[in-house]
Amino acid sequence: MKRYVARGAVAAALAGAALVGCGEQQESASRNPSPAAGSTSGTSTAGTSPAPGRTAVIKDGRVGAPGTVCVMPVSFEPAPDWKPKPVPRLAADSPLASWTKHGPFDLACEIDAKPAGHLGYLRAWVQNSSTGMPRTALESFVGADRTASRATYRETKAGSLPAAEVVYETYSKLLDESKQEHALAVVTPRGTLVLHLGGLDTQEHQDMLPAYELAKRSMRLAS
Repeated sequence: MKRYVARGAVAAALAGAALVGCGEQQESASRNPSPAAGSTSGTSTAGTSPAPGRTAVIKDGRVGAPGTVCVMPVSFEPAPDWKPKPVPRLAADSPLASWTKHGPFDLACEIDAKPAGHLGYLRAWVQNSSTGMPRTALESFVGADRTASRATYRETKAGSLPAAEVVYETYSKLLDESKQEHALAVVTPRGTLVLHLGGLDTQEHQDMLPAYELAKRSMRLAS
């Protein structure tokens, strides 16, 4: 019963506010609304997002390329009804700064699943580095979450790009249980990107996996 009461409370909060951050902070910190759409993304190598008032959200069915709402080192197809918005880089002394950083990565874009009927986000995290291996970047990302456990890594492809992927668990204090997470990393000439799928709990996460897989197989260098 405790789990379902907590789930209902979070669902009500998420219905009225977007979240930023990683791990438990991502899915349950409804008191921390994310910055407004239309701001610049959180990396100098990923380019600049459209100014407020621009109507471009996706281009040719994709998000991430110049002229889209989130400009990133790669582009990919968002799932139907999932809504992307950029996340600006915040000053270090901002009370929300910790929710837009995860280890060496800055949150550049979050794609909200609520319009599609799910509680969670697909989030793109970027780092300026254009060297190194995808798995090393992914290990750094997972290692920045102190609750992460049971990580299983594998080499894969994101579209035609060499990538590393991980399935792991994090612990939710709110629900008093562990939940599944997926993430993949690619290293490009314009920087390193980690695409992360969380979710309120493991069931929500699994329900959202088709959106993650679509982004993965449609990924290519942004142009």
